[in-house]
Amino acid sequence: MSNLKGKVALVTGAASKRGMGHAVALRLAREGADVVVADKFAAPKSMFPGDEGWGGLDEIVKEIGATGRQGLAVTLDINVSKEIDATIEKIVKKFGRIDILVHAAAIRGPVGVNVVDLSEKDIRAIIDIDLVGAFLICKAAAKQMITGGKGGKIVIFCSLAGTHGVAGSAAYAAAKWGTIGLTKSLALELAKYKINVNGINPGMIVTNLRDESFQKMAEAEGITWEEARKKDQGALANRIPWGRLGTPEEAADLTYFLCSKESDYVTGEVIALGGGVT
Repeated sequence: MSNLKGKVALVTGAASKRGMGHAVALRLAREGADVVVADKFAAPKSMFPGDEGWGGLDEIVKEIGATGRQGLAVTLDINVSKEIDATIEKIVKKFGRIDILVHAAAIRGPVGVNVVDLSEKDIRAIIDIDLVGAFLICKAAAKQMITGGKGGKIVIFCSLAGTHGVAGSAAYAAAKWGTIGLTKSLALELAKYKINVNGINPGMIVTNLRDESFQKMAEAEGITWEEARKKDQGALANRIPWGRLGTPEEAADLTYFLCSKESDYVTGEVIALGGGVT
């Protein structure tokens, strides 16, 4: 029997078909948890060939149900406190509590755009969603876990971009540096409540996060979207000692460990998931 049996998990940023949030939600369900999947958009488009007609959150709830666990789909803007509070209330009403928060929601923003050319609108959007949103959702979930009095697990998806500078992605890197600071500080604040807070720094993972960037690359070079993706990801793979990009399922494996009893004495850590690139 899984040590997540009877647990209730909230996973943000879960709607993308090839996203880490989707993979995490299914892994936690297979390990026995009931899972609430949340995203700003119920069914975001995937540009990968064959992904047409993706059902998003509703389809994931069906997948969770196929594991024998309960699922709940919620559309949520993590920059709006009222929506967050309403979501927490809905979860508690249905399941009685929250034991696990996995915060995977984020945007990439423009790629390859230097600070001097980056619009204020883009800077604020990236910081608001990737950093302020992380503060707001963690605050709300932590308050509920404290009220519940049974501890909990919080896993925040940061990024390897948060440990070094990234030319052309300064706002994203800055926001992810911030989430690392949030992870470590929140772990200290919540330890007395037996709430673990840890982070994951994904490196180059095959997800939908850069779909639009590949589209712009394809248009600029006069090639197909898939050709642009393979060209870019092939170049990235050459920089990774493991020789390939990571998968959402590998991110889900690490997340499961950080949500399980086996990680009870691990808190305030931010673990790199990059195939040795660091």
